[in-house]
Amino acid sequence: MTILKAFRLPAGLVNRLSSLARTTHRSEKFYVTEALAHYFEDYADAQIAKDRFDDPKSKIISGADLRKRLGV
Repeated sequence: MTILKAFRLPAGLVNRLSSLARTTHRSEKFYVTEALAHYFEDYADAQIAKDRFDDPKSKIISGADLRKRLGV
């Protein structure tokens, strides 16, 4: 199911979106949907990392220890 949403965007962003859609023969909706999906995924990852960092019970390991554990 899709739901209609309306937004006001800066003209420069609209122009870039229109140009990209036209050049790649994809819809503007495709790029807006993809951009939001990636943003929410990245935001969720960042929020999890922040929550872990702020949790005094969370163990923080060094980059060297992480590489050692991963075998790289």
